[in-house]
Amino acid sequence: MAEEIPWESLFQQAAKVRERAHVPYSRFPVGAAVLFADGNIVTGCNVENATYGLTVCAERNAFAASVAQGRVRPVAVAIVVDTPTPCPPCGMCRQVMAEFAGPDLPVRSRNLKGEEAQYSLRELLPHAFTRDFL
Repeated sequence: MAEEIPWESLFQQAAKVRERAHVPYSRFPVGAAVLFADGNIVTGCNVENATYGLTVCAERNAFAASVAQGRVRPVAVAIVVDTPTPCPPCGMCRQVMAEFAGPDLPVRSRNLKGEEAQYSLRELLPHAFTRDFL
């Protein structure tokens, strides 16, 4: 994807899907939007479960939906959270991103005040476990 990443559109879609999060326990809704090389955007929100271990994060739900849709080559991830400072994705989400994207994948997190943090996947997960180890 040669053109500029449409970050505002990604954040708008992540904010919109965040409103659908199922978070009766943590009250911590998160929305994620993943842009693919073909220009399509796939979103996800976190979905909690009374058996806490079955909870799935927004980022992992977005990547799972992209697999179901046959999407390949993610080129950017945007996350929207309601925290005092923008927070990065959790470790499990970082590992899932590493399964589908290279270390230069740009990941941005924005809080509801509009503050933003920018990362590369390499910064978030410098020693990713990948298929190269198998």
